[in-house]
Amino acid sequence: MTQPLDDPRITAMGLLSEAYSGLTARLANQFAEHGISTVEFEVLLRLARSPGHALRMTDLAAQTSLSTSGVTRVVDRLERDGLARREACDSDRRISYTVITERGQARLHEVLPGHLELVERWFTGLLPADELATLLDGLRTVRDAVRPGATCGADGVPAPRGAHAA
Repeated sequence: MTQPLDDPRITAMGLLSEAYSGLTARLANQFAEHGISTVEFEVLLRLARSPGHALRMTDLAAQTSLSTSGVTRVVDRLERDGLARREACDSDRRISYTVITERGQARLHEVLPGHLELVERWFTGLLPADELATLLDGLRTVRDAVRPGATCGADGVPAPRGAHAA
């Protein structure tokens, strides 16, 4: 019988945690050079990759694992810096969207080349293509089980009126 401290499940969690924290540390400095935080980058990236470059605030919270107040604070900062804006839904005033602005898209495009270089150097480039594909499939399976809202709004949320204008 395996001792609990030698259990491969402990090793799996430890390796995942160590890899994530190591990658986050490698990427954070590059974000800071562009005047944004890791979470601000994530929000801008999710907005840019969403239909109409917009997400409902509730979907943004679900995708990022931030609380409602946490998303509000991040969007407040992005709005203050002109990188995103809020838009009310025309058909339901209870719904609020966050939309990436042209300035936000420009900032994201300034960050992306260095970000992709670091991701390639410290993550995707370390694995052969078949191992990377297997890892990505496994990560999606785990993500979908533990964060079922992680893709909320990513596939067809109607964009608010004027979402393409920035």
